[in-house]
Amino acid sequence: MALENCLRVTTVGRVTPQCLHPFSSNSKEKLHFPTNRGFNKSKLKSTVSTPSYLHSTQGNYRKSRIVCKAGKAVSEAVREVTDSSWNNLVVASETPVLVDFWAPWCGPCRMIAPIIDELAKEYAGKIVCFKLNTDDCPNIATQYGIRSIPTVLFFKNGEKKESIIGAVPKSTLTATLEKYVDI
Repeated sequence: MALENCLRVTTVGRVTPQCLHPFSSNSKEKLHFPTNRGFNKSKLKSTVSTPSYLHSTQGNYRKSRIVCKAGKAVSEAVREVTDSSWNNLVVASETPVLVDFWAPWCGPCRMIAPIIDELAKEYAGKIVCFKLNTDDCPNIATQYGIRSIPTVLFFKNGEKKESIIGAVPKSTLTATLEKYVDI
């Protein structure tokens, strides 16, 4: 499922293998895998003393270019919040707010992300969901005493009401969220 959204393959020229971070925000970064088209018969002679792969590598080769779109896979229901937008989007919000403190390198953060996305869709109009990258915005994380991620904070009327630390099941987040949602 995630792999379908992540990979797009094209064929272009030859390159050496490169591995880049899958959640990179730079859309120009790519993951390259070389492919082999087999033997070039024109380079083979009847009395070849060295293997054909040791000959010059000039000729037509192709590469597969796989571009990971996982960094862009965040739902529109869950928006990014930063130091500069924190007060306007979270503190000044009249509706309850769920904020997911995360980092791209954090495995448990990636595990909980689809759950946050589901909650944002299920409670659309009743709550607002945001994600705050703690690597990019350490001041807000420090202000609210975030010492480990993922941490989910719940705000109502601009005040922090509750926090949940770690990759927890959806039922835990839903039960906490129900306390602050106006029915």
